[in-house]
Amino acid sequence: MAADHFQPWVPQQGHNAFAYAWMGALGATTGHRFGPGVTCPSFRYHPSVIAHAAATLAAMYPDRFWLGLGSGEALNENVVAGVWPDALVRFEMLQEAVEIIQKLLTGKEVRYRGRYFQMNKVRMWTLPERPLPIYIAATGPQTLRWAGQVCDGLITPGANHAKLRTILDNFAQGARAAGKDPATMPKLLQLHVSWAATDAEALQNALTEWPNGGMNFPKQDVRSPDDFAAMARLVRAEDFAGRVLITSDLEAHRAQLQGFIDLGFTEIYVHNVGRNQEEWIRAYGEHVLPKLKS
Repeated sequence: MAADHFQPWVPQQGHNAFAYAWMGALGATTGHRFGPGVTCPSFRYHPSVIAHAAATLAAMYPDRFWLGLGSGEALNENVVAGVWPDALVRFEMLQEAVEIIQKLLTGKEVRYRGRYFQMNKVRMWTLPERPLPIYIAATGPQTLRWAGQVCDGLITPGANHAKLRTILDNFAQGARAAGKDPATMPKLLQLHVSWAATDAEALQNALTEWPNGGMNFPKQDVRSPDDFAAMARLVRAEDFAGRVLITSDLEAHRAQLQGFIDLGFTEIYVHNVGRNQEEWIRAYGEHVLPKLKS
């Protein structure tokens, strides 16, 4: 899962490469399934550009690329001049964008005249042999039900089990309304953790590299990494509770993952927020992943 960001959350994170260039390299050097988690097809991109990019990657890497879409955040989308709209308008823009992308991916000629987007008659020339799946990032009931109706799967961030059950239920309602079986639809969880050799190191990694994980408020309207850095000075260890698992205890990591599997998530993308990536991958590979049960 590649973060399609124009800017990092905070300056400390240091880099923010272009996700679609990076995913081309990822597809060439691994055999994994992959996709953006997530792209906003409504501001710095026109939906037709994302349809073009997604179709090309899916053609290059058959049955491996999926397209994750969401309504966007000012941190990344505000690079395009204009008024940053409210959540309802962003949702309506996402609906139009998804409609354009889905129509283009049929390979037929498409002309579009919507409230937010216009497109002259055009068709896509490079297409995958089989349709590529479109997943929607969502947490709110309206978006979840719509995602279940019109798209192929769900992406949502880690949360407590009660909230995640509600999220899955709303998604399932939308799927059933469209005559689909939600049990067969991919449900992806994006999970942030901080593991290190000691609890103190794990906490310091979270505070330094991922303070945004301790900000328990909507972030869609914050425009700058420097603004996040200013707010990060107020983040304390207790602010991560229920949002980022911070511990050196690998059994706690295993138990958390198993709980999400048992809830019904089909894929879990785990992000260790520290820079100790090789050590974390080795620890998970030896002590966590082999003990999980589907």
